[in-house]
Amino acid sequence: MADSASKEGDVFDEDRLCRLIEMMKEHDLSEVDLQEDAQRIRLRRNTAPMAPAAPVYAPTVAAPGAATPAGDADGDNIVVIKSPMVGTFYAKPNPKSPAFVKVGDHVDPEKTICIIEAMKVFNEIPAEISGQIVAILVKDEEPVEFGKPLFKVDTKG
Repeated sequence: MADSASKEGDVFDEDRLCRLIEMMKEHDLSEVDLQEDAQRIRLRRNTAPMAPAAPVYAPTVAAPGAATPAGDADGDNIVVIKSPMVGTFYAKPNPKSPAFVKVGDHVDPEKTICIIEAMKVFNEIPAEISGQIVAILVKDEEPVEFGKPLFKVDTKG
């Protein structure tokens, strides 16, 4: 059987993939991300036992006017961004950096508003809506559950 699809620099070469997987095991790496010209491959492995998790890894945004916890601001234009997973909430990318957002900041759908660490994987959480942050409902490094309210956003702001 001829191996015409495999070539020296092909990141999808089976032998190369096997070597990468072995390297990940040997060095206890959870992720490898390689790019060579237009080819890219990302390998991830999970060393901890998988806990049942919700399949959604984007923020859960309550519909405007939906029930929101009592707090700083409520109304038809207030949207609550909820945690998409169980983990640890981080308000900033590292201890010496400023917070991703603070009350009064304007966010757009692509803006990272926090990180939630789940099983040693740091997941950047985008706002997925446009508006002004009117309340931050959790503290930095606080454990969060799936669906826990994280932020209130004024969509008219």
